[in-house]
Amino acid sequence: MSQSLKDSEVSKYLNSLFSRAIAAADPAQYLAQHLPKPPRGRTLLVAAGKAAASMARATELAWPAGAPLSGTALTRYGHGMACERIEVIEAAHPVPDNRGHEAAQSLIKQVQELDVDDLLLCLISGGGSALLALPADGISLDDKKAINRALLMSGAPIGEMNTVRKHLSAIKGGRLAQAAAPAKILTLAISDVPFDDPSTIASGPTVPDPTSVADAVELLKRYDIELPESIRAHLEGGTCETPKPGDPAFDRSEFMMVSRPADMLDAMVMSCRADGHEVVSLGADIEGEASEVAFEHAAMALVGKNQLILSGGETTVTVEQDQPCGRGGRNCEYLLALAIALNSAPGIYALAADTDGIDGSEDNAGAVITPDTLSRAKAAGLDAKAMLDVHDAYTFFEKLGDLIVTGPTRTNVNDFRAIWVS
Repeated sequence: MSQSLKDSEVSKYLNSLFSRAIAAADPAQYLAQHLPKPPRGRTLLVAAGKAAASMARATELAWPAGAPLSGTALTRYGHGMACERIEVIEAAHPVPDNRGHEAAQSLIKQVQELDVDDLLLCLISGGGSALLALPADGISLDDKKAINRALLMSGAPIGEMNTVRKHLSAIKGGRLAQAAAPAKILTLAISDVPFDDPSTIASGPTVPDPTSVADAVELLKRYDIELPESIRAHLEGGTCETPKPGDPAFDRSEFMMVSRPADMLDAMVMSCRADGHEVVSLGADIEGEASEVAFEHAAMALVGKNQLILSGGETTVTVEQDQPCGRGGRNCEYLLALAIALNSAPGIYALAADTDGIDGSEDNAGAVITPDTLSRAKAAGLDAKAMLDVHDAYTFFEKLGDLIVTGPTRTNVNDFRAIWVS
């Protein structure tokens, strides 16, 4: 590495990189330049996701003072912020609750009242799938929640999870666009998914859905997910197909990606090089089982020298049915597996954290590891391998004092990982 740091400085530097990554993804930095001119009629703003409130606030600040603007921002509990013209509603994530259900019901009614001269300004970010909780007719919220929990435990990638969610919803998978016709629709999206598929971000409420009911059924079978009778009947009824490319619902709909994980990672690569470091970027689209990705990254780090390895993406954690399960999200799981694979190799430090400030469903964004992580764990009576086996990485890092706790960041461009190799 062209510029060295003392061992005592490395963890602090990695934490500073994560702060820079969050700042690079702040909607206040870029949203205004993508906003349209006000329409002849009124503008209804619908925002959903972990960045919904900050996107709504950035819109308010840039919107012409005399132009009509109203609407709702639906975000995760704790991720709200004060807005003047937009109502901010907080609801549950990653498993939906009644508050999200009620908000989605209200949103779809408001959208249905739009006319040809009106604009639906849809601000979408990761987390919107769980927050826009409006099950299709005949499906109860409890049944939808049960499927959601099973998908979260299955290890399915986000694209596959959302294929199922779209076909059980009355608002996702392009159905919000159907409800808004004949109004003009502009969707501004922050991507939190590998490869930035618009139909996957928040399950694509305003874009065509290329997946099918048959795809959803196949995935449910593949992951051996038990179906409540209402959902089985819905999928077999032949009436739940989502609108496809070419559907008239999208004739006046425009989609624009305003921030991507790759944008954040590119900014971080440039920033680290400006600091004088040799950087290896593995890209922003990494998927796979968190522990397996960690083993691959450990192998790279062990043969590297004087470099900073950066990556993004979204890994998964598979929990087998009836398997003991502790606490921890994908980033902590990744780091615990990485520490085990590195086996206290000198000079290697790492950070992994989610840019939304929440690693899975815990109160931390992620954690850090150091060359002495395993020795400190042993001294504290912690069995790293046993805790990885039961997915208890949160407890492991909590007891070591190595969790990263930022609180809600109000943005979401997926995970940021950095491995320092001296």
